[in-house]
Amino acid sequence: MELACLNAPERGDTNRLLADLAERAAARGLRLCGTVQVNTPLEGTHHCDMDVTVLPAGPVLRISQSLGPEARGCRLNPHVLETAVRHTQEQLARGVDLMIVNKFGKHEAEGRGFREVIAEALAQGIPVIVGLNGLNEAAFAEFAGDFATVLPADPAALDAWAAKVAPEAKACSAG
Repeated sequence: MELACLNAPERGDTNRLLADLAERAAARGLRLCGTVQVNTPLEGTHHCDMDVTVLPAGPVLRISQSLGPEARGCRLNPHVLETAVRHTQEQLARGVDLMIVNKFGKHEAEGRGFREVIAEALAQGIPVIVGLNGLNEAAFAEFAGDFATVLPADPAALDAWAAKVAPEAKACSAG
């Protein structure tokens, strides 16, 4: 079972590093599933629009919702998140070499979101890397046990991990 997490120190770095990893892995011929995230700042507020691209090639889904300029709570749209999860499950069923999930977040910490599809991929022997933030480290540690590798926020380290766990694209099975 190959499970890794990444928690980059600067805001937005985890998203960028995972998106870049997905691009390089796809260029190596790896079949991917999961999501990568891009945040777009909203002028005049501390908020951003959060979009995820479902791997390997879309759709792009807006997972944030507008709750007004003064809102401070979670802006995640759980219905759209579940749509991204369903797309990922469909791609996983087609056969993949690597799963990338933009974040093991609050929903995963509470047993929802990508949690089951991550477990399903691991059970199938598919390596998984997830983004992580400090708010959900304890829940991720409980989920992963001693099986997760913590990777540094370094493209070379991510590539080395991916090359080790998914050294080459697997042949597509007929059927």
